[in-house]
Amino acid sequence: MSDKLDLQSPDLVNQNIQKIAALFPNCITETIEGKAIDFDLLKQELNHEIVEGTKERYRLEWPGKREAIVTANLPTTKTLRPVPEESVNFDTTENLYIEGDNLEVLKLLQESYLGKIKMIYIDPPYNTGKDFLYKDNFTKDLNEFKEESGLIDEYSRRLLANPESAGRYHSDWLTMMYPRLKLARNLLCDDGVIFVSIDDYEVHNLRPLMNEIFGEKNLLGQITWKARVKPVNIGEVKYKPQKEIEYILVYQKSLVPNTFFPLYTGGVRSYPHEFNGRKYRLTTILKSNRGTNQRSTMCFNLEDYSPPEGQRWQAGEDVITQLYNDGYIEFRDGTPFKRYFEDEEGAEHDPFYCFMEVDWSSTSEAGKNQLNEILGNQHGFDTVKPVRLLKTLIQSSTSNNQENIILDFFAGSSTTAHAVMQLNAEDNGRRKYIMVQLPVIVGENSETYKVGYKNICEIGKERIRRACKKNVDELNAKIEKQKAEQTGKFDFDKDGQSLLHEDYNLDIGFRVYKLDTSNMQDVYYRPQDYKPEMMDMFADNIKPDHTPRDLLAQVMLDWGLPLSYRIEELPIDGKQVFRVAQNSLMACFDNGINEVFAKELATHTPLRVVFRDRSFANDTAKENVKQLLKQLSPETEMRVI
Repeated sequence: MSDKLDLQSPDLVNQNIQKIAALFPNCITETIEGKAIDFDLLKQELNHEIVEGTKERYRLEWPGKREAIVTANLPTTKTLRPVPEESVNFDTTENLYIEGDNLEVLKLLQESYLGKIKMIYIDPPYNTGKDFLYKDNFTKDLNEFKEESGLIDEYSRRLLANPESAGRYHSDWLTMMYPRLKLARNLLCDDGVIFVSIDDYEVHNLRPLMNEIFGEKNLLGQITWKARVKPVNIGEVKYKPQKEIEYILVYQKSLVPNTFFPLYTGGVRSYPHEFNGRKYRLTTILKSNRGTNQRSTMCFNLEDYSPPEGQRWQAGEDVITQLYNDGYIEFRDGTPFKRYFEDEEGAEHDPFYCFMEVDWSSTSEAGKNQLNEILGNQHGFDTVKPVRLLKTLIQSSTSNNQENIILDFFAGSSTTAHAVMQLNAEDNGRRKYIMVQLPVIVGENSETYKVGYKNICEIGKERIRRACKKNVDELNAKIEKQKAEQTGKFDFDKDGQSLLHEDYNLDIGFRVYKLDTSNMQDVYYRPQDYKPEMMDMFADNIKPDHTPRDLLAQVMLDWGLPLSYRIEELPIDGKQVFRVAQNSLMACFDNGINEVFAKELATHTPLRVVFRDRSFANDTAKENVKQLLKQLSPETEMRVI
């Protein structure tokens, strides 16, 4: 207890609210100002008759919901700037690591990845009272905020603690989550799936929030997994339940016909039986036919067999007969069972079938140990999702022979990227990932800072680099052991590290992008704010410290091209030209664009070309190039910035 005097009179209103809360906890609500009494509900609690009040309706409401809706719809002028020096295989990799506020990043990805993401996994702040939430809108001055909290990230984005005593404890969390989930849904393909980790603090709010955004019918399930194993001290917590369980809510974007997504928990599924060299398992194919389950159309004979009294088949006669004729029904001791073959469950010819099993032995402690093995124990993460858990989720919702994209916009230590790479290494898959993480500053006095990590993103990127190398070394060792007589040779890079064998198509790189202000001068967006005599200050509408690669990234986003497209450089008429995905886009930001350059460019028949406005000597030169391209390459669309 503090021994300091507060030097003010008691807050009688708050005291009275606490007294009412003790008697009627259901009458305490959250408002813009904080905790308050729901007087309509309190009147009803104190009356034997129905009290007419606010019209009742079933929906999730909280202070700040309208703000959250507006926040999701507000456009952004920010952009993503490439950082090749922090990347691995920048020009050829299709994996992305993006640093910045995930709300802004999700907005920037709306065009390029609309309907293209197969799976999203997020592990957002659980709102335990110790987490820091994103604060998307502030009216306070930045210096005032710093004085109050001292919490700010590398990009001057402000974070704020949300203790349980806060007046808008649940509301602030919902306001943060709503716009991010709403934008994330747009990115999912029609049969795409989102997994959201959560615990007891907000699972009761997350589910109705997800129902509102994704639709209640699109709930595929709620996975329960044992996140931790706590030793129980009988003397201290004799009657206190131990919080060992966490949850993962699973939603699909839309109900795709014939979609089958069963969720299994427990150990590894076994196939103990064998038929014609194929392993299989058996499950019952009879159901109770009592009470409300009675189905006369499902009570019929199959050959000489008739279900016993009180039981029926699980399907109609046509379906059961077809299963029997195809060899999927087996009788044991006079009882029919259905065969499930190992080589068919989750088979690639059925893209809508997903198999999932949650390994209960894979706890957060196991995840932390895995991170320790790669980075040592100075990374600063207390709770880390295990790679095995993420691999299970990814395997259940993606195919190894398709270039499915997995997005995690609360990337943390990059467990999701690690799981994608490891799974690809195991089944030679072609899955791609996009990691998004706010570069939260690491405390200067921490061990994490002392070993060289200045923010969380540096930890995540280094984990990916080391996990890549580990996967490559393990694969090469495996291939060398299996094919030593046939190959016997492996390539090495300049540092003597083994490179991936050509038999595997594993993407071991990632492109780093960082959220930043636009490449364009402010006058480009708000010309009305500047006087004519100030225009000479902006002879060039591009900010002076922004590079051609920066411009290319913004052009790709504006034109709706994925940032993972292959980028090549080629000289044309002595100028630097970027070619994206063969002829999808060609961009040149050098000066002196003329008809000679245009003629050579046209031989590549690009679908799109883009130049800087100042690349042309004058408007006549720009129009001449435009008309020449239209004549020599009619399908080419030309734009300038």
